[in-house]
Amino acid sequence: MDLPLLWAFIIAFAVLAYVLLDGFDLGTGILFPFLGRHENRDTAMNSVAPIWDGNETWLILGGGGLFAVFPLAYAIIMPAIYAPIIAMLLALIFRGVAFEYRFKTVRGRFLWDASYFIGSVVAALSQGIALGTLVQGIDVSGRAYAGGWFDWLTPFSLLTGVAVVVGYALLGSTWLVMKTEGEIQGVARRYAFITGAGTLALIGAVSLWMPFLDPEFYVRWFAMPQIFYVAPVPVLVAIAAFSLFQSLAKGAHHRPFLSAAALFTLSFIGLGINFYPHIIPPDITIWDAAAPDSSLKFLLVGASVLIPMILAYTGYAYYVFRGKIVEGEGYHH
Repeated sequence: MDLPLLWAFIIAFAVLAYVLLDGFDLGTGILFPFLGRHENRDTAMNSVAPIWDGNETWLILGGGGLFAVFPLAYAIIMPAIYAPIIAMLLALIFRGVAFEYRFKTVRGRFLWDASYFIGSVVAALSQGIALGTLVQGIDVSGRAYAGGWFDWLTPFSLLTGVAVVVGYALLGSTWLVMKTEGEIQGVARRYAFITGAGTLALIGAVSLWMPFLDPEFYVRWFAMPQIFYVAPVPVLVAIAAFSLFQSLAKGAHHRPFLSAAALFTLSFIGLGINFYPHIIPPDITIWDAAAPDSSLKFLLVGASVLIPMILAYTGYAYYVFRGKIVEGEGYHH
């Protein structure tokens, strides 16, 4: 059994779960100033209140898993992206505090509104910049990071940062379309059209830029015969995009969110096609970076208990809060 590859899939799954689940609740924060009345903001916040902290479990699983399973990758990647990671963690703390305090005050509410919005934007932007840094390549010398303090700050990483912010806003707006009704649902639907168009434009821009970063990326996507293996990804992206806009236009409730989630999942698969078999392109493969097999087996025992438990309680939480949220009243079944 190829344990490093299995663990690469587990960590990729944790990261994707985090991006989809925390993506929409960061998205509600990114949309916060644009939702109109403060009652609309209350409703948006209430829609994610029961589940936002559970969504962040996946971040710990992804980051902690990387540290335990691919220690070499962790040791090289972290110094390259310390600044965006620290910014993300501080922003997530700000957001968490805003959740708790916003409902306790009227006079200071604008401060917590601002904290929630800024925390959400900075967290999303930092995640995008960290991703962009990984994609554009990290300077490695021997088995250590060889770049400078500001290698993470490039036009490409800023583009991926903006792409993640707009993409999360799309997830947030489609989540609100699914979970709310009345005035706020109309507002969310309008923003879903705007952020949907923005997300697609940015996916296109990032995808077109990638082949210029590394000739290997070009070969993966445009050379024969690989082009036939990877062609389904852009085709499915087009189908998901059509589904998103058509369902928004028809006034559907659930399909816009599912379509947006599909766009994210397909983009993530596209990144996987670019990276494999490397964990840090272009030098370090999954197998180079992995811990010894004995460690991977030991960790797999724990993961095979924990991950089904996390999935079960996450699923149960979403099942309990599956209804619409009504202004001033909370969840209805």
